[in-house]
Amino acid sequence: MSREPAVAAGAARTQRSLRVSAALLAGAALLMLSVLALAVGRYPVPLADLANVLGHRLFGLPGRVPAPVETVVMQVRLPRVVAALVVGAALSAAGATYQGLFRNPLVSPDILGVSAGAGLGAVLGIYLGLPVAPIQALAFLGGLGAVAAVYGVGLAVRRHDPVLTLVLAGVAVGAVLGAGISLLKVMADPYNQLPAITFWLLGSLSSVTLGDVGAVLPMMLLGLAPLVLLRWRMNLMSLGDEEARALGVETRILRPVLIAGATLVTAAAVSMTGVIGWIGLIVPHIARLLVGPDYRRLLPASLILGAGYLLTVDLIARTAGTIEVPLGILTALVGAPFFLWLLAAGRGRVG
Repeated sequence: MSREPAVAAGAARTQRSLRVSAALLAGAALLMLSVLALAVGRYPVPLADLANVLGHRLFGLPGRVPAPVETVVMQVRLPRVVAALVVGAALSAAGATYQGLFRNPLVSPDILGVSAGAGLGAVLGIYLGLPVAPIQALAFLGGLGAVAAVYGVGLAVRRHDPVLTLVLAGVAVGAVLGAGISLLKVMADPYNQLPAITFWLLGSLSSVTLGDVGAVLPMMLLGLAPLVLLRWRMNLMSLGDEEARALGVETRILRPVLIAGATLVTAAAVSMTGVIGWIGLIVPHIARLLVGPDYRRLLPASLILGAGYLLTVDLIARTAGTIEVPLGILTALVGAPFFLWLLAAGRGRVG
């Protein structure tokens, strides 16, 4: 009997070391993928030149490289890589949070209308001929406003299940916002405004700058903070409201906080890159297959996998053909078959 505590302690140390090793391996893989994305493209950059550029511009080390190489790395590829990492991680974390809150594996970050609201805001900005910054601001405010409307409906209709009410309200509000987007597309100039609207709704990182990333990063960090700090309570929220309250979790307070955080990161991401679907739906499932349903591990895994996934998709989008493919098309082409496989294998469930 005296050996049992020692065996249990040894098993716990082994599990901790395995988790640390897995985290280090995932971080190294993400770093290597980022270096590959910076070096590969229509204008290949040798690793030596890439190291010189990054060392000189980021760390002040002495180095000299041709001006075109520095322009390609610092003004074209580095903003895309940083944006892909940030947006992929944010959408994946939001998707994992929504799936746990609503106890539904089919839930994605746009279930409450945030993507449709951001889309309507951006389309309105393009229709009015506004500059890029106001368009992004309208997209951000549109996403937040849509979720506020959905949650207002949920508070008004108290006699139903709150989770089901929010989902149904999100579907209804999203349909109305989608009708508004369609109306503006019909009214838009077919030669100038309509192509810009269509391209934005399909999602792209082609025009992202480091300034854009810096503008939305504080909002993303603010939204991610409660998701990461309260991720252990997500395990209780996924059990249901009555069970969670019996275990000491005040669901009426925790659910709005988590929804607000997930909505904030989603609206910030969509305002910068346009609508990129399937990431928040598929990546949490992949993370769940790898690390299990415990949100203490699931949420960090979703962050890492989402960042790597979108970075890989963006790399394919800009190198696979002579023209750049919108990200929304590629994520659908990859995500839909994978999701069908999940359904066929009987794995499409939370927990």
